[in-house]
Amino acid sequence: MADLYSELGVARGASEAEIKKAYRKLAKELHPDKNKDNPRATERFSQVTRAYDILTDRDKRAQYDRGEIDEEGNPRMPFGYGGGGPGGSYGGAQGGFRGPNGEPFEFGNDAEGISDLFEGIFGGMRGRGGGARSGGGPFSGFRRSRPPQKGPDAAYRLDVSFEDAATLAGQRVTLGSGKTLDIKLPPGVEDGTRIRLAGQGQAGPGGNGDALVTINIRPHRFYKREGDNIRLDLPVALDEAVLGAKVRVPTVDGPVMLSIPKGSSSGKVLRLKGKGFTGKGGQRGDQLVTLQVDVPDDAELAAFLQSWGGKGKANPRADLGV
Repeated sequence: MADLYSELGVARGASEAEIKKAYRKLAKELHPDKNKDNPRATERFSQVTRAYDILTDRDKRAQYDRGEIDEEGNPRMPFGYGGGGPGGSYGGAQGGFRGPNGEPFEFGNDAEGISDLFEGIFGGMRGRGGGARSGGGPFSGFRRSRPPQKGPDAAYRLDVSFEDAATLAGQRVTLGSGKTLDIKLPPGVEDGTRIRLAGQGQAGPGGNGDALVTINIRPHRFYKREGDNIRLDLPVALDEAVLGAKVRVPTVDGPVMLSIPKGSSSGKVLRLKGKGFTGKGGQRGDQLVTLQVDVPDDAELAAFLQSWGGKGKANPRADLGV
């Protein structure tokens, strides 16, 4: 498998911005929606997405650069087993642990294999005082076949609208095989949230790997997210602000009526309960509406204000000491 930096066409010391730029270019070229009749492009899309996910995760990138994980994000062989891995090798020039007849000892990727290794060493030594273990010494019985590996995981990115992310609307994802699946967004979903679809990855001797779907929440043209709350700047007419009014306000659930208090000024914040994002605990945040009073260019209004002259008006800048 190619080096992750080579997959994206960047240097090993590339910045995060350079990695993102390279990924965006490749993702546009290789996206499955644009290459429905090109399985190779779909496979490349999965590879570059997996490379992007690892290299933009600070901890995983550091692990990869140190040789602790491979190109799929899986831990590498401990002790440099198999020759050439980080951390040196054991068992002489050939590398790896070997049994009494020189055969390589296979202990897999997990801690269980290491546990069996040391149990064999010290268990065999215990046999010296109470009769030798059958099979010829402390390394007898060491050989352990490696279980069949699952196929590689497949990486996908799913664009989700701001409104769907807030309301946890159901989504549909198309896999590289052409299969479509309906998925649920989890409470507390954020940009970059990853959803694992068990058994929907590539085939292998031990079964299919998983599909890893990374959520990309598209920005909205007038909503802004603030934790589980949503902020909205709402223009209101001068008469609505001065006299008070009921106005229609957009929300991620659809328009609702909002009461504008009499005498409202620009910057006043009103709250719509339960119209924000769904948090990890399942409760919805709020929508915070900031009023922006729209003062018209009106000759009659200007004449009125000139004749009125602000009689009895308090200084709005008094708190500033001017």
